[in-house]
Amino acid sequence: MPDLNTIAVHFLPELILTVGALVVLGYDLAVKGRDARQAALAVVTLLAAIGATLWLYQWPAAEVFGVTAGGVVLRPGAFVSDGFTHFFRLISQVTSLIIVLSGMTYMRGRTAYKGEFYALIVFAALAMDLMAGANDLIIVALSIEFLSITSYLLTAFLRGNLRSAEGGLKYFLYGSITSAAMLYGLSLIYGATATTSLPEVARIVGDPESLFVNRIDSLVLPALVLVLAGAGFKIALVPFHQWSPDAYEGAPTPVTSFLSVGPKAAGFAVLMRLLFTAFDSHALSGAWLGTLAGLALVTMLLGNIVALAQTNVKRMMAYSSIAQAGYMMVGLVSFGGAQLAGIDPLGSVLLFILTYLFTNLGAFAVIIAVDHAMGSADLAAFAGLMRRSPLLAVSLFVFFLSLVGIPPLAGFVGKFAVFGAAIASGQVGLALAGVLTGVISVGYYFKIVREMFFADPPEGAGPLVVSPSLVFVVVLTLVMTFVVGIGAGPFIEMANGAAQALQPALEAVAGG
Repeated sequence: MPDLNTIAVHFLPELILTVGALVVLGYDLAVKGRDARQAALAVVTLLAAIGATLWLYQWPAAEVFGVTAGGVVLRPGAFVSDGFTHFFRLISQVTSLIIVLSGMTYMRGRTAYKGEFYALIVFAALAMDLMAGANDLIIVALSIEFLSITSYLLTAFLRGNLRSAEGGLKYFLYGSITSAAMLYGLSLIYGATATTSLPEVARIVGDPESLFVNRIDSLVLPALVLVLAGAGFKIALVPFHQWSPDAYEGAPTPVTSFLSVGPKAAGFAVLMRLLFTAFDSHALSGAWLGTLAGLALVTMLLGNIVALAQTNVKRMMAYSSIAQAGYMMVGLVSFGGAQLAGIDPLGSVLLFILTYLFTNLGAFAVIIAVDHAMGSADLAAFAGLMRRSPLLAVSLFVFFLSLVGIPPLAGFVGKFAVFGAAIASGQVGLALAGVLTGVISVGYYFKIVREMFFADPPEGAGPLVVSPSLVFVVVLTLVMTFVVGIGAGPFIEMANGAAQALQPALEAVAGG
């Protein structure tokens, strides 16, 4: 059972985020929101958490939670600090850092509650960290609900804005329904196995003498479907995507940027940990792989086709985000297949998430700048952007090329990884569907490009002024889009290393 020193070391990023969020709130309360140092405190907190996570890479994996200071015993291993957890810790922390930097100028003129905004972003990073390392049904449920609550608050943060309130309410209603379904599914799993430990569930599933094997069709598969509803809601998979367009359109644009990456990545972390730790037996994997393949197909199709009809860029990006979740799912259903170009099948999903982070957050940084300057995220707001801000126009064009999957950009590496994994595993039809639906995306991305480069700017519109923090985010994400695309080797190794934490599951299925 881990001691307090072990817990303090391997739970250090989460401790930093907790203390940092409370400091941001405390400072804001002390100064009554009169200055803007809350953002700086949030940035320092997130940088410290990133440093702690990188430092943990030199430590062996460890099971966290044992005996608390009060002597209360928690099950050892309820939270796991391993390479998989570290990878998603970095994803959540870097995402949150970019959101804080992107939102500094945007939120300053729209709300008097800046401290609460930055504290909620840090709390959201903490929730995503907990989801990444959750190794117990209770931690899974609590961490998902923690992230859901912070996301609801962030979506409806602009209290005087009816669209923000409407988006937050719809997000909350859909989230409540899927949360209830997920909790019921988790309770069914507990009822069938009498344990909340994911490794223990895996042991019972894999034991041919267990009574569990007789309950798979009648109890466990319906439970998995219900749990998938909870994870699918965070990922915005079809048919759990209905909240996404309204929430994206109504939320403050930095929050929209956050929703497009953070909860999606954390949802995949939970889904992968559940499927490849607890339900990796041959009897179950054959059932849920087919279901996930079907969801991937309809998600790619619906996301790309419906996006064509959108005139609001935030709604358009919502459907683009839905389609991107389908591409990620293609890599997920390819698990158990052979490596292609040295990329592990599960590593392809992680690599796609990494490339998507920089590309999508960069695109949203430009959208934030335009929305802040024009007061709108409609297509017309982007008219003549090339004349008003060449940096923003060229950057957004590059980000769209990356999202389409054009080499040598990061998006090409991500799509090559997931579609290559699908082909290597025999899912040729699914890979072909992904390529064809990707072609559809050119239509709606280039509607914005046409406005930026060929339409006249609004009458009387001068150069678009962009804050230094937002320029930094655009340049950083642009550089990383090229770096990951051109020098993909280290990032492939990073993704493969994270996938190795789930390698025993792969071997169990392959050997089954």
